[in-house]
Amino acid sequence: MSGGDSEGAERRWAGRRPVATGPENPHSRHRGRLGTWRAVGLAVAVLVVANLAVHRWTDPADLVVALVGSVLLLGVLRSAGGTPEDAGLAPGTYARGARWALALIGLVAVVYLAGALLPVTRTLFEDRRHDALTGSDVALRVLVLVPLGTVLLEETAFRGVLYGLVRRARGTAWATAVSSLFFGLWHVLPSLHLATAKPALTTVFGASWSGAALAVVAAVLFTAAAGVLFCELRRRSGSLLAPMGLHWAVNALGYLVGWLVR
Repeated sequence: MSGGDSEGAERRWAGRRPVATGPENPHSRHRGRLGTWRAVGLAVAVLVVANLAVHRWTDPADLVVALVGSVLLLGVLRSAGGTPEDAGLAPGTYARGARWALALIGLVAVVYLAGALLPVTRTLFEDRRHDALTGSDVALRVLVLVPLGTVLLEETAFRGVLYGLVRRARGTAWATAVSSLFFGLWHVLPSLHLATAKPALTTVFGASWSGAALAVVAAVLFTAAAGVLFCELRRRSGSLLAPMGLHWAVNALGYLVGWLVR
């Protein structure tokens, strides 16, 4: 082989060889990121603190807790290598998620209207916690406290961060189970006085401590089952906006109808 051919071959081979930059580290691409299960544990810790704070403080402090908690949880997801798609917040999903949300809000409105008008179901909307509310109180809850203080934090946490983290590691079934379990447990504190606050539930569970305990268990199971539905909406729509819309409709329109049927 001539000298020119040899030099040309050497240059071609050198162009294909990786440039040495020091000892190879198989984890270098993930350096500084949390592992999935550490991230799940950290997210749960944030939620425990947020849950205690939200039910200890009143407005507007609980709004601050919800907003800060949402930011922290998204930071945990990002630190674990998560993306907006993992949280159900990829920009390309907004339009589809909004259509799902609007359809679900309309469905809940129709069901609530029918339930409020029928005497047999009207009592299900009665709630002693609504007795002292004014119209401005209800508007504040419907337009501010529910969407920002409840829906944003809970959907970001359970159908966004927890669901996204576990889904990447174990798949959809595990993500749904873990997310829904913690969503049910999240409702232990707000359910402590549920049996005495709603007359329809007082009739079923009574006003004793054992009745109150049964009401809490029932609320946890019910909300865990609702969490499964919310996760399925997230999966089918590919967007966090779909469960957000249903969550807002159930809570906010529940306040509105409960106040109207006093």
